[in-house]
Amino acid sequence: MAPHSDVADGGKFDAQTPPIDFVTLGMFIIDDIDFLPPTPPVKDILGGAGTYSALGARLMSPASQSSTVGWVVDKGSDFPPALSKLIDTWETHAVYRHDPSRLTTRGWNGYEAGADQKRAFKYTTPKKRLTGADLDPALLQAKSFHLICSPLRCQELVRDITARRRAVMPRDAYTKPVFIWEPVPDLCHPDELLNCTNCLPLVDVCSPNHTELAAFLGGDGLDPDTGAISVESVEQACEQLLASMPLQSYSFVVRAGEKGCYVAKNGGRKRKRPEGAKTARRKALIHGSLQPDTDMESLLAGLLQGDDGVIDSEEIEVDPGVQKWIPAYHQDAAKVVDPTGGGNTFLGGMAVALARDEDIETAAVWGSIAASFAIEQVGPPILAKSDNGEETWNGVSPLSRLREFQERQ
Repeated sequence: MAPHSDVADGGKFDAQTPPIDFVTLGMFIIDDIDFLPPTPPVKDILGGAGTYSALGARLMSPASQSSTVGWVVDKGSDFPPALSKLIDTWETHAVYRHDPSRLTTRGWNGYEAGADQKRAFKYTTPKKRLTGADLDPALLQAKSFHLICSPLRCQELVRDITARRRAVMPRDAYTKPVFIWEPVPDLCHPDELLNCTNCLPLVDVCSPNHTELAAFLGGDGLDPDTGAISVESVEQACEQLLASMPLQSYSFVVRAGEKGCYVAKNGGRKRKRPEGAKTARRKALIHGSLQPDTDMESLLAGLLQGDDGVIDSEEIEVDPGVQKWIPAYHQDAAKVVDPTGGGNTFLGGMAVALARDEDIETAAVWGSIAASFAIEQVGPPILAKSDNGEETWNGVSPLSRLREFQERQ
């Protein structure tokens, strides 16, 4: 079994654990779901953004890397033992925290009658949110963090996690982690737009769904004639928000249901030093005004020359940025049984790809594959092993599905 902590709330953690690629600050929730008749209700289902994002990261992590997926599971007095056993089969770095004085965070999910079958949600027990203080040293040193929160809380979490991370890492070993921000839908509206734009420079990826993105700009993200998801609305909103901060390097990855996802990132200039080029030593400058007879060409050349007298130039490479739609894996609606947690699972798969140095487009493909497993059933997919010992989920290897999907593109 992969390493995991099993501590009382507020206890100490063992920092002697393998490096962590992914950590989520999403909550663990136990779900009850009431479907529209004739589908029967289900009880005590693994739920919550933390659970599903950890699932996404785990789906894209073979058994040898399962312990690089970190998350916190808060267990109350009513926690079903069967769920602990299920989580243990994933062999992640799950930090269990017991608090017999409270109930586990629980939620009710229901569907409204109508063509679109809108989903309703409410908490049925008090929720327990996570902060940077809830992360042990091993989790604080993770390569990527998934945050699901309001814009203002995102800013607080990034600064808090960064400060705590610096405190537990040697100065010469410190690296900047990848922050993936998932805005909460309740606070996606025009009044929060300024807070949103202030948040963007602090994160690496902002990933709302199409409705949440449009809501920041006062829209609904739908085609007014058909009521379908509007790809034009998604593209225009991303263009507007990216243009507001053209020098920043964050990305938008907008999850858009059956349309797939849209990846957008500003371009810019990348300087690439020619192989073998020497770094120019800074010249001593003589301060004073330019004279009418100053030879500007010689002056500038002198500033750029190395010790060998050769101008130390840099090749400038133009990065065109990214504007790309990536289709959903499942093109047959019949394959989608329950979309619950699909977006969170997407983000876990995407985050762990970024933590392993994949580019943003490839990472979005990883996220699409992870999400495809989450929506094929109610609750999480089934983990097993094939006859040759390969790990499968719902009878399929995620890496095999990834290769097949990439061949389609």
